[in-house]
Amino acid sequence: MENPPHLKERTLLKQLIATLILTISICILGACGSSTTSSKSESKPEVIRLDYAFYSPTSLVLKEFGWVEEEFEKEGIKVEWVQSLGSNKALEFLNSNSVDFGSTAGAAALIAKSKAAPIESVYIYSKPEWTALVTQGSSPISKVSDLKGKKVAATLGTDPYIFLLRSLAEEGLKPSDVEIVNLQHGDGAAALVAGKVDAWAGLDPHMAKLEVTEGTKFVYRNADLNTYGTLNVRSEFAKKYPEYVEKVITLYEKARLWTIENEQEATKILAEQAQLDQEVAALQITRNDFSKPIPGDTQNKALTEAGKLLQTSGVIEEKDDIEKLVNQLIQPKFAEKVIK
Repeated sequence: MENPPHLKERTLLKQLIATLILTISICILGACGSSTTSSKSESKPEVIRLDYAFYSPTSLVLKEFGWVEEEFEKEGIKVEWVQSLGSNKALEFLNSNSVDFGSTAGAAALIAKSKAAPIESVYIYSKPEWTALVTQGSSPISKVSDLKGKKVAATLGTDPYIFLLRSLAEEGLKPSDVEIVNLQHGDGAAALVAGKVDAWAGLDPHMAKLEVTEGTKFVYRNADLNTYGTLNVRSEFAKKYPEYVEKVITLYEKARLWTIENEQEATKILAEQAQLDQEVAALQITRNDFSKPIPGDTQNKALTEAGKLLQTSGVIEEKDDIEKLVNQLIQPKFAEKVIK
């Protein structure tokens, strides 16, 4: 006996619903599979981009020996190197997503953080005395107070610039008491030699080179006003690939320990890559303390002090909470995990 029409319709409806449920289930499973594949593809970066800088000897060691390429080649990850001519350039690269890891001075990174730069300081590549106030050997300028009304070259946003501000503040002088000429580090050195400026907030290796070849003299030195050399990572990269942040730090550790044990060879690498005389390179190397690579309370204190001065100088806005910024910037967890 044939089913009534309404029963046929009900049966057909049940079949359609069953088919629809099955289709949705397949789509969901397919989406899950696709999501898993996507997740797997994002479990590692396709390329890791690092900077190298003449003011960071360990970055030169890493680049020289190809240890980064060797480590990541087995995972099919490409490695790209970009040269940073100063902290300001490294921060530009980080902000523009041109590098994943950039080498800067700690205070320069703090300034960038105050302007919402998405970066974290995860490693200390050295505690350097890489900046001081320099003038020509024959100059009558002999102390910071003598700089009042004079032209001083400095690269804005870098440790030498911050060192200049802090040195002036110690003498009760304001940035407006001198004429700050914004020049990239090498150009500032050339301007000093040419007599176009009266003094220069120097940076190694340029500073060491002038000391050896031009007989320049120091107006003021203070190693404690040099903020630490920090390796910074883009926050997005650190969030997506924390394991690879740790791997890069492990490689930096390899370079740091090698540099400590092979100072003469490290000097040769610096001399060759930066095209320096051995005497100049050796002078720069001796101005670096490579002993404490994990960022922490020491850097927090140093950057907090620097940050408060930068607020009074108008470089960082008064409304910014310096301690909060420093705590957001200094992230020791990656280094603590791999350095014993």
